[in-house]
Formats: sequence, C-alpha cells, structure tokens
Amino acid sequence: MADFSTRRTMMVDTQVRPSDVTKFPIIDAMLSVPREDYVPSTQREAAYIGDNVDLGGGRTLLEPRTFAKMLDALNIQPTEVVLDIACGLGYSTAVLSRLAEFVVAVEDDETRADEAQALLSEHGVDNAAVISGALAEGAAKSGPYDVIILEGAAEVIPDALLSQLKDGGRIGCLMADGRLEVARVGQKIDGRMNWRDVFHAGAPVLHGFARKAAFAL
Repeated sequence: MADFSTRRTMMVDTQVRPSDVTKFPIIDAMLSVPREDYVPSTQREAAYIGDNVDLGGGRTLLEPRTFAKMLDALNIQPTEVVLDIACGLGYSTAVLSRLAEFVVAVEDDETRADEAQALLSEHGVDNAAVISGALAEGAAKSGPYDVIILEGAAEVIPDALLSQLKDGGRIGCLMADGRLEVARVGQKIDGRMNWRDVFHAGAPVLHGFARKAAFAL
C-alpha cells in the first residue's frame, strides 16, 4: 500500500515550496487534498510526480508546480467565486474549494464530469459544483466570477469566457504561441483585459481554445 500522505508532503516540500509558493492557504490545501483520488486508477502511482498526469483524451492534470504557481499569482480570497475550466476528475476544484467561497467547474466529458462531482461529494466538498458543457463557453448562468482558471493551455481566450469575469476579476491560463507556453494572469479593469506573464510551463491546448487556422486560397 503506497503511503500517499508522505508523497503529498514530499510534493509540497520538493515541488511547491521551492517554486516560491509560500502562501499558507495554498500549501495547506495541497497538503490536504488527496491528489491520488482524482486521477484515473491506472495513474495513482504517478499522482505526485513533478509532471502533468495523463487523464486520457488529450487532457492532463497540471503538474503540482504549475498549478501552485498559478494559484499564487491569482491570490484567491475566501469571499471569491471561481470558475474552474477543464476540471478533469476534480482535483483542481477540490483545492480551489479550500481557497474560495464557491467553485463552479466545467468539464466537457459528461462521464468525467459525473465522476468529478461524485468524487468531490465523497470527499465532503460541498462548496463546488461540476457542470458538463463546452469548455470555451464557461458557465455564464452562475457568473460573473471573481477568478477564472484554465487547467490547460490556450492559444486564444474566447470573448464568451472573458465576459463572465467581473470587473477587477482575474483569469489565469497557460498561453500557447507555437511551441512556447507561458502562464499569464489577466485582470479586467474598466472592461479591458490587462495581461502579465508569470512563469513558463506547458500543457496540451484545451478543446475550443485553439487558434482557428487562417483560410488561404
């Protein structure tokens, strides 16, 4: 039987803290949420490696360092409502639920969405809801949001998603430009997005977030 709690502590001590993530709520959340329960059963042994974990269907669970640094940059407050795009089996949602007042998660695979909701309920996460739907469309009915986070990369961020961000709100994602990817945080100020680069990281581009190929004759 693998000692996952020891691995969880190792993950925080060797991957998260050395990446200059020191905010107590983030450290506490990542020490508390059993990452191994939110990956496919075949990937439990890989849950704590310092790499993205394959969830199948071209989707991954972001490596702990990338996720932690994104949370650090977004600086989520206990009174805020978060939209978690591409939540997979719910790990990111479970961590976010410990930082925010409420989390709305979107997953485009209905079976995965149902499994994520069941896992969150099983672990007593009662301030989060998983919605099945197109990732790029977000969840406008429950918005607007203080924070939006993408659990994967994007070449473009659809206006439909940005419109669900409150004025003063922040969005965090990995922006892909060719083979380069950089984590960026955008803040909406007077209806306009102001972006800053935070760190380098990589993940597959999410469905619905790829740049449309230019039509050429």
